[in-house]
Amino acid sequence: MCGRFVSARKRLELLEEFAVERDRVAQDRAADYNVAPTKRVYAVLNGREEPRRELTLVRWGLVPSWAKDASGGARMINARAETVAVKPSFRSAFARRRCIIPADGYYEWQTAADNPKAKQPFYIYRTDGGILAFAGIYELWRDESVPSDHEHARLWTAAIITTDATDDIGRIHDRTPMVVPRDSWADWLDPANNDRELLLATMLPATSSRAGGLASHLVSTAVNSVRNNGPDLIERLADDGQRPDGSGFGEGDRPPLF
Repeated sequence: MCGRFVSARKRLELLEEFAVERDRVAQDRAADYNVAPTKRVYAVLNGREEPRRELTLVRWGLVPSWAKDASGGARMINARAETVAVKPSFRSAFARRRCIIPADGYYEWQTAADNPKAKQPFYIYRTDGGILAFAGIYELWRDESVPSDHEHARLWTAAIITTDATDDIGRIHDRTPMVVPRDSWADWLDPANNDRELLLATMLPATSSRAGGLASHLVSTAVNSVRNNGPDLIERLADDGQRPDGSGFGEGDRPPLF
């Protein structure tokens, strides 16, 4: 599962990285080191009106077009790769509305062997420092309580596709995001591409060496609170709960030791 991630790249970096032809983002978002469900995040997709690659903002947590209200979106932040093509909540989006959600890295929590209530956060990122191109799906939900021309008449939402984690990352958490390698971006984003088997094969586990591979390190439990934000959240901790420079944390921030 991916429940928190980092989106710190500048908009112009993303426009260049993904060869975006149409920028639908009015202004730069502040770097976010603690992206949580229901926050608005960058997404790369192919436009519905013109087949051009766009950068836009979507709310993290998918709301199916047939949902009666938008309240369930916070629970649908991830879609399992094993069922995304057939599950009613996701299959329509997978068939026609796929996107890429750029990320610098993401967080997972490992449960202590001797204390199930103690969980240590880890920051997980590409070994080469590159952008993680999360495989995503998106939906447009129509809010019938407002006129069709209202600015909030349509809510854009998205989910990140995940799969089983392997290797060292699997020892932290049993799920990991799927990513789309650069040479498959065009196929993945093409709404006319309805070859299910090809699409499923296009995605790769983020742990794959072809996707850049993943590294991880301990971080402060300050990330546990969505109120906390900033680059300090991804700073490496030594095994004793100290930063490498020897500075520590307040009692409420110190990670459990195991």
